[in-house]
Amino acid sequence: MKNPVLPVLLVFSTTLLSGQSYLTSGGIRLGTDWGLTLQQRVLEHVTVEGILQSSFQREEFMVTGLAERHYPVVFKGLNLYFGGGLHKGWNNQPANFENPDGVEDPFGVTFIGGAELSLGRINISYDYKPAVNLSGGDRTFYMQTGLSVRYVLISNKDLKKREKERRREQRREKLRFWNRGEG
Repeated sequence: MKNPVLPVLLVFSTTLLSGQSYLTSGGIRLGTDWGLTLQQRVLEHVTVEGILQSSFQREEFMVTGLAERHYPVVFKGLNLYFGGGLHKGWNNQPANFENPDGVEDPFGVTFIGGAELSLGRINISYDYKPAVNLSGGDRTFYMQTGLSVRYVLISNKDLKKREKERRREQRREKLRFWNRGEG
């Protein structure tokens, strides 16, 4: 075969499966910054993620809120994702010769792109997360990467099980209502 790209694209396009296998997951994030991460699925292929992080390179604490679109690839549990959001930081850097008043707290826009793999109740992701400070901070542009390891707090199976139990209880209530009317 002269061009192997077409068969590879066909395989990928025909093996796309459903999105994330979790509803809620939380864990740690390690990389250029370190912190905690919590993800919540809000639509079939969309999550919101909150990240609390501190930097190894800067004396600041940052909160980031992101919306991410997930694209499942090859098999269930493997996704590519892209998104963006806002960040707000608090700077602990003391005043110095270059900055006699200290460094202003950063605020800006964050983008993210990466891949994630869910294996049972463990979700692992690696991403590239550039951030642009619209105000404050040491620099205007930060390049961040991170490896996140999360525990799946609520899986799709958990959600389906709860929904099945709720429907079962609704049927029982209807039967109780009709049985009361016969007596």
